[in-house]
Amino acid sequence: MLFLVFASMTLLSACGSSEETGTGSDGSGESGGPVTMTFFAPQGKASMEENEFTKFIEDKFDVTLKWDLAPTDALQDRRQLLLASGDYPEVFLHGKFTTSDLQTYGKQGVFLPLQDLIKQYGPNLTKIMEEKPYFKEAITAPDGNIYALPIFNECYHCTYAQKYWINTEWLDNLGLKMPTTTDELYTVLKAFKEQDPNGNGKADEIPLTGAPNKYVWNGNIDAYLMNSFIYNDNDKYLIVNDGKVDFAANKEEWKKGLEYMNKLYAEGLIDPASFTQNDQAIGQLGNKEGDEVVGSITTALVSYLVNTYDKDITRHQHWDIVPPLKGPDGVQTTGATQSVGEFEFAITNKATEAQQIAAIKIVDYMFSKEGALYAEYGPTEGKGWKKADADEKNINGEPAKYSYYNLPERDPNVVVNESWSQIGAHDLSNTFRNLFAEGQNPLEAEGYGTRLAQATNVYEPYAPKEVYPANVFIRPEDTETAAQLTTAVKDYVMTNMAQFIIGSKSIEKEWDAYVKGFDGLGLSNYLEIYQRAIEKNQ
Repeated sequence: MLFLVFASMTLLSACGSSEETGTGSDGSGESGGPVTMTFFAPQGKASMEENEFTKFIEDKFDVTLKWDLAPTDALQDRRQLLLASGDYPEVFLHGKFTTSDLQTYGKQGVFLPLQDLIKQYGPNLTKIMEEKPYFKEAITAPDGNIYALPIFNECYHCTYAQKYWINTEWLDNLGLKMPTTTDELYTVLKAFKEQDPNGNGKADEIPLTGAPNKYVWNGNIDAYLMNSFIYNDNDKYLIVNDGKVDFAANKEEWKKGLEYMNKLYAEGLIDPASFTQNDQAIGQLGNKEGDEVVGSITTALVSYLVNTYDKDITRHQHWDIVPPLKGPDGVQTTGATQSVGEFEFAITNKATEAQQIAAIKIVDYMFSKEGALYAEYGPTEGKGWKKADADEKNINGEPAKYSYYNLPERDPNVVVNESWSQIGAHDLSNTFRNLFAEGQNPLEAEGYGTRLAQATNVYEPYAPKEVYPANVFIRPEDTETAAQLTTAVKDYVMTNMAQFIIGSKSIEKEWDAYVKGFDGLGLSNYLEIYQRAIEKNQ
């Protein structure tokens, strides 16, 4: 369902150059023919050679594209084999590279620096970097080079994804108000458990449920609740104050948050399955026929729990967002992340000058309004997109430029092959997303994007002033140690958190030992590495 949400909020921006570049028999462009080069990308259901946007790009930029494709679930393995063998293509269109990958292959000379090519042939990328300096900062390695380009993902509701949704029908049935503090939430959950809010005379209510992040986006219960005690980024457990990196999960405030959640669990207010169940189990709970059994859920998307896409199903309409709760010490914050997305596009040292120029022009075009639109929905108006009607508005209630509503029905037996969709570096900034029409009624299926935006509006004021950046470049000498420490620290925090909450470990008796355990994990080194990473330009 997540992809449906993204589909309702995706697209791309600006104008591109289409200068012709010739090629010789070696692809160098010396004889005046089209430039021939190979792109690495995931294998879809249809031919990339016959793809409508591929043909459009070939014609517009006078290129011939060959494809090295890998199944999506084996994409990174195939990519690594190519790089290890030395038999890699001129261009990785979609490589899913980490910042560590960029530094490794950049240092080896396998990935070419892109900044000079962008300066000369990339007006759209240059414009975005000027308008949004954090984008340029996020893609620049510590040595000053840009080795790859990401999907520029500025999904608004993704930025504040640690959300909490509640069944307002149950609140109304019991005469309760929306909780605003952790104490008030305890009262509400207690009532959900004991006062039969679904009215069936059975004690079948689940006051609060959730799921591990790997199954449900921001489904961890602690991701929301801990932010009423201390900031929880739900990732590396880092906090930043005046540029100084610190750790959250060993603080007394963290202990108080665990004690609160342990109390909820001990009294049967937290679903025991919250630590193991997957998205299918969540959906079965929320959409089961008959009496509703769930009172609240921690997740970025209420659509994990209740169907929001079927126009004949209305249960989701009485689910509403709970604002960040104020904790006993006045803490009231929310998780926030500023991410540009995964790095996808890189030019290798196999590329001739003509291939480099053609490749950068293509990706720059995908950062234009027209290029992004065509890449995501195809170059033909009336198929995957159309110009918005005069009365269609975007997610902010402003006039829209494009729309993907009220288009001709597709033959379900025909594979759509007109765009690159989520393939390749491109513009998914809020500027681009806001070009598209969105249903204005948040409780209708076509208004789900508006609903998520309105829910996010509630959370944005509670974001901390500083958050640790998602796409940080770990210094090359720290890369291997950082990977080991990050895995060890995260596993340690998550394992102990679950044990403390469910009571298999005593917070009162074992907290000190838990804190002491970080010394053996190398927490001080962990913090020093992440401190150095955000000081790359100092």
